[in-house]
Amino acid sequence: MSNLIDIQTQIEKLQKQANDIKVREFDKTVQEILAKMQAFGITLKDLQPGKGRGRKAKAAPMKKPAGKGAAKKPGIAVAAKYRGPEGQTWSGRGLTPRWLATLLAQGRTKEDFAIKD
Repeated sequence: MSNLIDIQTQIEKLQKQANDIKVREFDKTVQEILAKMQAFGITLKDLQPGKGRGRKAKAAPMKKPAGKGAAKKPGIAVAAKYRGPEGQTWSGRGLTPRWLATLLAQGRTKEDFAIKD
């Protein structure tokens, strides 16, 4: 049976061999990659995540199963509750729009822009 010292010695020896192979094959691998990039017209920008030509859009996130805490259907229109001076509207849901946030910062209130039925 091998003891711990023998195994650690073997690990060191194998790691050295792996590093030697990596050093020997590094330049060759880089040249192969560059050749393929040139053949296909790939640029460094193409290699950035989410960018590049011919890339498909990111896959849609997996839908959560319906049940407790299930989200409502997206895309259901909600009536506007607030109207801005330039005709902008907001339903009152989600983040406050910039136009309203700016007016609120100037001392106005949401009620100033409430749509009255």
